[in-house]
Parts: sequence; C-alpha cells; structure tokens
Amino acid sequence: MPDSLPPEPEPHWHAAGLAHLRQADPVLARAIAAAAGPVRPAAHEDLYLALLRAIVSQQISTKAAAAIWRRFTALFRPDGYPEPREVLRMSEDELREAGLSRQKAGYLQAIAEYQERGLLDYEHLSQLESEAFTTHLTAIKGVGRWTAQMLQMFALDQPDVFSEGDLGIQNAMRKLYGLEETGRALQKRMVVLAEPWRPYRSLACKYLWRTLDAPPASS
Repeated sequence: MPDSLPPEPEPHWHAAGLAHLRQADPVLARAIAAAAGPVRPAAHEDLYLALLRAIVSQQISTKAAAAIWRRFTALFRPDGYPEPREVLRMSEDELREAGLSRQKAGYLQAIAEYQERGLLDYEHLSQLESEAFTTHLTAIKGVGRWTAQMLQMFALDQPDVFSEGDLGIQNAMRKLYGLEETGRALQKRMVVLAEPWRPYRSLACKYLWRTLDAPPASS
C-alpha cells in the first residue's frame, strides 16, 4: 500500500478500549503512554492470504519472515498473489527455494487446499465465536491456536483476544509486571492479570508488543 494513502480510521471501539485499559491497569497505562504512536487497524477480508503469511512468520524473526514472504510472493507472476491452484501446483523444491522449510511448504499447500474448497469464507468465519473459529482453522494441518488468534486479532480486528502462549506477550508481561514464573504457571498468571482488560484484550496485546520495540529508558 503506498505511503501516501491516509491511515485507516480507528475501529469504533478503539477510543473506548484505550480509556478502559488506562483506567483498569496503571502498569498497562504507562506502557500505552510510552508507545510510539497509536495502534492502527489492519483488518482485511482475505483470510487466506493472512493465514499464509501467519504460517510463514511462525517461529522466526520479523525480518526473516518478511524476506521469505517477499521471495514466496515473487514466485507468482505478474502480481505476486499466491492463487491457491498455483500454490498446489508447485513442487516442494520450488517452495523451498523461497526459504520455506519442508514442513511449512506442506502447511501452505494445506491452506491453499482449504481455500479451494471454499472453507476460508470471510463472511462466515467472521461471525463465529472465538472457540468455533479456532476449531475450524486448526483442522488445517500446521495451523494451531496461536495462528488462529493472530488472525482474530489482526485480519478480523476482533477486540478481545488474548494470546498467553505468544512469546512476545510473555516477554512483555514479564518485563512490565516483574513475573518470574515459567511455563504453564506463567500463562495462568498472565490470564489473571489480563482479566481486567476485558473486553479489549487484543488492544492490550498490541500495545504490549509495542513495548518490545521501545528503546530502553535512560538512566
């Protein structure tokens, strides 16, 4: 998208969400105040494309994911859009040339097959409750709960999703709240701390991710 285009308008719940989070949690309020600019919406109706990108991004750095995504989309001429039939026609070796692992190449083809079967329809999936949405997506090989949550937060821009299993959210909350727990104990503590953020936990998570990019405070 060209930089000259104006930013998308904030969703109708954004201002109310910020007010609620600031009032509900002083620690989070300080993190929001220190964030570099507001969180912008990124909702779009192409769940197929969002799902492909989420799989590419799994377990690797943002920079590496962006590079692999560029190489992947470059395989699809002339416009760079990975039409599902073209993805399914590609060999594993062709997909791996873009930097994908053998496992991820298989996952992308499983997503393409789901799209071909008409099972990633935005109008239908955007109306599902959170658990029903997760159950539907995790039927695809390689798609787990984290990936479903990322689509709910970003592609659907749903306001109240909390991803206690996300490493970035874990690191941000460890830092902000001085948490020392690990594993399941950490996740349980995070869920308790996030309870007052309802019904705007997605917005809270987006600001928590922002704290990971913030420069260290000067001494």
